[in-house]
Amino acid sequence: MLLAIDAGNTETKLGLFEDGERNLRQMWRVTTDARRTSDEFGVFLTQLFDTQKLTAADVDAVVIASVVPKLDPTMSEACQRFFGATPTFLKPEQQRLMQVQTERPAEVGADLVAAAIGAREQYGMPLIVIAFGTATAFVAVSAAGAYIGTAIAPGITVSVDALVGHTAKLPQIALDAPPRAIGRETVASLQSGIVFGFVGQVEALIDRMGEEMGGSPRVIATGGRADVIAKHTHKIELVDPHLSLLGLRLFHERGEGR
Repeated sequence: MLLAIDAGNTETKLGLFEDGERNLRQMWRVTTDARRTSDEFGVFLTQLFDTQKLTAADVDAVVIASVVPKLDPTMSEACQRFFGATPTFLKPEQQRLMQVQTERPAEVGADLVAAAIGAREQYGMPLIVIAFGTATAFVAVSAAGAYIGTAIAPGITVSVDALVGHTAKLPQIALDAPPRAIGRETVASLQSGIVFGFVGQVEALIDRMGEEMGGSPRVIATGGRADVIAKHTHKIELVDPHLSLLGLRLFHERGEGR
């Protein structure tokens, strides 16, 4: 099996693909903890495997997209010790599956390139891929299939935490849309501003990016908070939570991850 790891700033997604299979056999979403040692990370992974009656011996190869450089040696050592597999890291400036036409490709998030590769494979091009994570990233994939640029905004959870953390009387809230935009009490007012405010941001950036791309790109959302926004706008065509893992599988399958 192939173990694909998308290590983000807040969450890490892990996916297991059967040899020769395109579909995920198993996926986990866990909190990213840069303090873990390689032993802790390895034990944690094997415990996850055990819940599905899998063993470390089931893993033949490991491929990783990471935006947490501090974790890279930890994950690499853990994979070698516990799975007997030296992982391959997707590097935006080195991979050859998708041309990255930004000014400094090395600065592009590996997770975003992986998601763009996965989205292009699944949905064609041109595309706007919106990744809802610690940040909300809008990725533009051209009609020729190249990664041409990104818009990055603060993520939903980060924005809510910042607002509540700096305002003594505001409560933590569930990210649900209220029945109307004009709130009549504090919780509804916060929900309106946050949910409908992010919907407005998403729609505005889709329009601007689509105009600059000179066409009508499909818009696909991914990430842990994608559903919160997608259900309140017709501009997001669909939500696919596994794009980065699919991109990593393609990276491995087409010879770059071996």
